[in-house]
Amino acid sequence: MSKVTVVGAGNVGATCANVLVTQNIADEVVLIDIKEGLAEGKAMDIMQTANILGLNSRLTGVTNDYEKTAGSDMVVITSGIPRKPGMTREELIGVNAGIVKSVTENILKYSPNAIILCVSNPMDTMTYLIHKTSGLPKNRIIGMGGALDSARFKYFLSLALGACATEVEGIVIGGHGDTTMIPLVRYAAYRGIPASTYLPEEQLQKVAADTMVGGATLTKLLGTSAWMAPGAAAAQVVASVLHDSKKLISCSALLDGEYGEKDLCIGVPCILGKNGIEKIVEFELTDAEMDLFRASAAAVHKTNAALSC
Repeated sequence: MSKVTVVGAGNVGATCANVLVTQNIADEVVLIDIKEGLAEGKAMDIMQTANILGLNSRLTGVTNDYEKTAGSDMVVITSGIPRKPGMTREELIGVNAGIVKSVTENILKYSPNAIILCVSNPMDTMTYLIHKTSGLPKNRIIGMGGALDSARFKYFLSLALGACATEVEGIVIGGHGDTTMIPLVRYAAYRGIPASTYLPEEQLQKVAADTMVGGATLTKLLGTSAWMAPGAAAAQVVASVLHDSKKLISCSALLDGEYGEKDLCIGVPCILGKNGIEKIVEFELTDAEMDLFRASAAAVHKTNAALSC
């Protein structure tokens, strides 16, 4: 029996919980939120599709009762607030850091062996905070960002190729931000053949540029942050861990010399299995790609400096 807790019943958290149960990824899912009745309502709404969709998983919503999360194999943290008008970046980091730190403490009180997946923004920095304050081994803390960014990259690549999205490959490394992510165009492929065989460099660069502003584009269209793909990307990471799939997925991981960086959480290719991050895969990068990665790492280090942990 597998058990997953999703902290935060907002759009992303509820979507993640929905994918976890509708895809039968986990046997039991607990959706928890601080707002009275929100998690219960969304869980009830989702579970009323059980007969229609033939669900075998069980979803329960609770209000701020972490005892109900006890024994979770994996915990997805989506908690936090969006940046408000007049709020500085440092203030946002301070507020969300307090929320994420408190959630982590509550989770580990009842599920000391859980693997933690961080979705809260700024994602690389919040993942780093969990490393610094939880005392967990680094393989048990994962940041979701690269999984989402890579999914967006493959979406735009499939549009450019006129191909099925499940038949293209692409990966994004670097920070989870529209100026820090690095779509690795050189490694993009369609059915194992380099995408550059089918698309000119100019078009590939447009695919990369569209990927980098993918989140901002959706925010402009929707009037709020996206939630479908982020929630599904989080569920994809959970599935790879729970099912010991050994999938290669870009995730924010704590580096210790890999890619020339230390004491930093940033998106890199990872093998995910039952132990969490089982291996960080070091792709061979060109000098230009490495320069982009160093610049991305420097930006994430700068954001981390706002933490008071």
